[in-house]
Amino acid sequence: MRFGFRLAVPFLALLSAPIAAFAETVRWDDQVSTFSLDNGMDVVVIEDHRAPVVVHMMWYRAGSADEKPGVSGVAHFLEHLLFKATDNMEAGEFSRTVAANGGSDNAFTSYDYTAYFQRVASDRLELMMQMEADRMVNLRLSEADILTEREVIIEERNQRTENDPGALFNEQANAAMYMNHRYGVPIIGWRHEMETLDLQDAQDYYEQFYAPNNAILIVAGDVTPEDVKDMAERHYGPLEANLDLPERLRPQEPDHKAARRLVYEDPRVAQPYVSRAYLAPERDNGDQKTAAALMLAAELLGDGQTAFMTQRLQFEDKSAVYATAYYRGTSLDDTRFTTIVVPVPGVSLSEAEANMDRVLQEFLEEPIDTAHLDRIKRNMRAQEIFAKDNVQGLANRYGRALTTGLTIKDVLDWPDVVDSVNEDDIKTALRDVLQERTSVTGWLTSDAEAAK
Repeated sequence: MRFGFRLAVPFLALLSAPIAAFAETVRWDDQVSTFSLDNGMDVVVIEDHRAPVVVHMMWYRAGSADEKPGVSGVAHFLEHLLFKATDNMEAGEFSRTVAANGGSDNAFTSYDYTAYFQRVASDRLELMMQMEADRMVNLRLSEADILTEREVIIEERNQRTENDPGALFNEQANAAMYMNHRYGVPIIGWRHEMETLDLQDAQDYYEQFYAPNNAILIVAGDVTPEDVKDMAERHYGPLEANLDLPERLRPQEPDHKAARRLVYEDPRVAQPYVSRAYLAPERDNGDQKTAAALMLAAELLGDGQTAFMTQRLQFEDKSAVYATAYYRGTSLDDTRFTTIVVPVPGVSLSEAEANMDRVLQEFLEEPIDTAHLDRIKRNMRAQEIFAKDNVQGLANRYGRALTTGLTIKDVLDWPDVVDSVNEDDIKTALRDVLQERTSVTGWLTSDAEAAK
């Protein structure tokens, strides 16, 4: 149930919001246009008229990292509950209607956002807006809904986490990395807190975050900005903004002063490995070069057969069956740069860790293979071009960016920022990140003694 009186809020200036907010439509390139409704909802339109299909996505600037302490998993729980009854629909009617109209729908929750989407024929877009606007403000939950769906998410945790030693290991390592930030709490929630989630917990989260001025509508496909604006104003425009929406501030990490280590032992582990994660900066509005350098460093180190770690540890030393590095920079707050080495039989995790350290140092000391770097950049350019063929992928890209503090301009500038990064940028960024005091080293093994 929706409580409280809401008023429209004025739109924001170009670079002071996660999206350029304008009363009038702004066209950024041949595909992307933006505008805002008077109640604060931001709208992105991505045109592609090659097929009569449209993707309708509603993104909320709220994820698991925005939860209050003690109710971990409530963001994901509410995602499930949004498919229950509203003032105008029965439980399950939303998805049944989408399917009856030849479409598909789903939703997902992350640390920084929750998103709901439908893929339908373009002439069904207005119906999607009508239903999505309804469940944004008119959700009707019962105690029976809570009991049923709580069992569903607990079983989901059983399948995805409790039955997977690698997932349990990653959960523990993540908690060790983030000593104060909510990124250290699993998105699905800690089991003991999930078991106590109740109607009021879900209602409180819904009341606080599900409002037009905390939402981004992205429509991609066979549409025009004019038609989307007309429909959006008709269905989303009347919804009142939440004037009590808090500033999006999370508890931040203190200065990390000591490296952390863990050994996770589980008899179900078939392939032991060692991982190390370092606290790393994320992509920031107007300042993406460090993130681009770290992304290229991860590609050079660990992506594919020609990667530095692969060449040294798999092909030269023959001490690893797999080695990689990865970095995901699209987050609202500090993220991680991670390396993983899976040793061959007979090589202990202690030896694998030493080999990993050695190879990282060699990468910093030796010249970067410029041909390899250029090839990575060309591949990324090609991927940017190919991505224009996938409107759902584009909608996801813009949604993830805009809900984590980036702007349309940041997304469009990203390929050029990546192109501008050179060897010095990569090594400087990597040296700054590879600090022992900010690291968490983990061993996943079935036998802790043998791993030594």
